[in-house]
Amino acid sequence: MARQELGRPFGRLWSAYAASTAGTWLGFGAFPLLAIQVLHVGPAEVSTLAAAGSAVGALLALALGPWVEARRKKLVMIVADLVRFGALLTIPAAYFAGLLSYLQLLVVTVISAAANIAFAAAGGAYLRQLVRPDHLLVANGRFESVTWTATAVGPTVGGAAISLLGPAVTVSATAAGFLLSALGIGAIRQKETGSQRVKAGKLRACDLVAGWRFLHDDRHLRPLFWNTVAVNALIMATEPLLAVLLLGDLHWVAWQYGLAFGLPCVGGFAGARVAPYLEGRYGRRRVLITSGALRALWPVGLFFVMPGNAGVVLVVAVELVMITCMGVFNPLSATERLQRVPAERIGRVLVAWKVTGTGAIAGLTALWGVLAAVTDARTAIGVAGVLLLGTPFLLPHRPRAREPEGPGPTTTT
Repeated sequence: MARQELGRPFGRLWSAYAASTAGTWLGFGAFPLLAIQVLHVGPAEVSTLAAAGSAVGALLALALGPWVEARRKKLVMIVADLVRFGALLTIPAAYFAGLLSYLQLLVVTVISAAANIAFAAAGGAYLRQLVRPDHLLVANGRFESVTWTATAVGPTVGGAAISLLGPAVTVSATAAGFLLSALGIGAIRQKETGSQRVKAGKLRACDLVAGWRFLHDDRHLRPLFWNTVAVNALIMATEPLLAVLLLGDLHWVAWQYGLAFGLPCVGGFAGARVAPYLEGRYGRRRVLITSGALRALWPVGLFFVMPGNAGVVLVVAVELVMITCMGVFNPLSATERLQRVPAERIGRVLVAWKVTGTGAIAGLTALWGVLAAVTDARTAIGVAGVLLLGTPFLLPHRPRAREPEGPGPTTTT
């Protein structure tokens, strides 16, 4: 029923997103494995591959906001998919030819990061053209559901595929996901509206910071923006340290690690599904602030993880509650952002948001690696958990003038 209401064009966009997301998570971990097992690099080079690749990709994406606004969003998304497809295909080609290098992995990571930002910016703007404003939350909830489903299933299946077929083959599967995404988006026949577009030749230097200027001036989006950046960066900065703590220091086995981080993703799917109902019953602002605060309260519990099955239960419980809150918060936040930003600025705002988030994750990942080296992984995880407890104060607490309690119930079935 919901898909009929959202229309066939959205169904094709959703299917394209599902294909690329499934491919991405299927190949999760392939690059580090190639770096370690094939190129025989150390932990510092592996960390650099993740942090520096994302950071440089974010810097390259600075000019993409005005560029996205100056072009058709559908075309930008197709080009971004094809760029990622072509860049990733060079990895298995070089691997089987015996020419794979660390520099190539780094370059492909940079290109992929920049293309991801371009795709996300164009995708947000394009979604506003495909669905009605009152259906944006349902649409974002469906994207969120796909993300958490792929996160739960992809690494497990991908890990088995890497073991059986090797990391180069799974990189090819990831590339195929982007090709399917490009084909799915190309099949959308709905004519793109002529939104206010900027001529590329008239872009000025100030256009590069226009997205940040808009976010700074919007008293509601500004705290939402900084809260999201801070929470995501602190959580992602501890991800590699959790692997070190659980697999190395506590000697967890592979199935325990996979179960502890795969099973809780069910909460993200459930949270995304109930988000429209919660908004209709309690109002967007109340649900946004509540779920945004709750998602930051639980990671500190990971400091107390212990060996064995008791530790698995603790991690599953912490991750389940946190991810469920994220499943509610993320589609509400994305919808609020799309509805508040004018069409002529959406590209630059989304790029500014994505670039800041990507850069913050890269920077804090590197910084927390140093902190763990000076202390230990458990201490660094605990410090991040304590800092997360302060992030709810960044949320927008002042009510907006004449804000309705909710847009009314919206079906998700």
